[in-house]
Amino acid sequence: MAQPMDASIRRPLALLRLRTPPSLAAGVLGVFALVAIAAPGIAPADPLAQDLNTVLVLPSWHHLLGTDDLGRDILSRLFFGIRASLEVGFGSALLSLVCGTTLGLWAAYRQGLIAGAIMRVSDVLLAFPAVLLAMIFATVLRAGSVGVLVAITVISVPTFVRLAYAVMLAQRNQQYVEAAEAFGASSWYIVFRSVLPNALGPLAVQTAFTIANAVLLEAGLSFLGLGIQPPEPSLGLMLQEARGYIRSDAWFGICPGLTIVIMVLALNQAADDMAKRADPRSGAQRMRQSGL
Repeated sequence: MAQPMDASIRRPLALLRLRTPPSLAAGVLGVFALVAIAAPGIAPADPLAQDLNTVLVLPSWHHLLGTDDLGRDILSRLFFGIRASLEVGFGSALLSLVCGTTLGLWAAYRQGLIAGAIMRVSDVLLAFPAVLLAMIFATVLRAGSVGVLVAITVISVPTFVRLAYAVMLAQRNQQYVEAAEAFGASSWYIVFRSVLPNALGPLAVQTAFTIANAVLLEAGLSFLGLGIQPPEPSLGLMLQEARGYIRSDAWFGICPGLTIVIMVLALNQAADDMAKRADPRSGAQRMRQSGL
């Protein structure tokens, strides 16, 4: 039976978690974003170029992270894999934000049969594991970056629908909404100009978490062969290619694996920082829960 963590240990760990500088996660994400944008210019080699004379070469000045099983430069493929992950992550999160928020706010404001159908479909999609749904949609839509982006968007929309629906219900009977209705404002004006600004904080936090989930899902689908297809570089695909060399050439899989871990941790930390700013009480509440 596991022993409870000693208070002398728990307190420093909680302080470390609660007082992590917000700029750290932003800085790490900024580096990833710069790498993704500048990948064609900073990559030391063509990520698709094969050289069978330099297969599984150890890191050196010519290949800073070595080469893979086809002699391709790992660092170059890593740069373009980061680019692919962020494209899918940000693209699917943006589409989910727009579609889910629109449907959720409209359903909560208008109610009726169509609104009920929207919420029931969202409930059904949320009842299934995200990975299973992503695999199903990626299979139906065919493998590739576009198919993965659409699949992740579809499974992420219900979360934004529920969040926007809850915000709209909380604001529906507020005085400023009733005043806008009394002055004859249109439904679109009330929903998107009056209520939507009050939902931007929670929606921004959820968007950051969605990007992190999308990066993981893209890597998982590519690892299973349902995402980005070879020879295009992808972090998940690089892991899949390296699994047969985990004992003899471990660095082959360590590089994309660490990249995924750092990227997802930075995204989650950024989302946590945004949540603290949106609700200042959350920080004090966490400290009380940690016994600080």
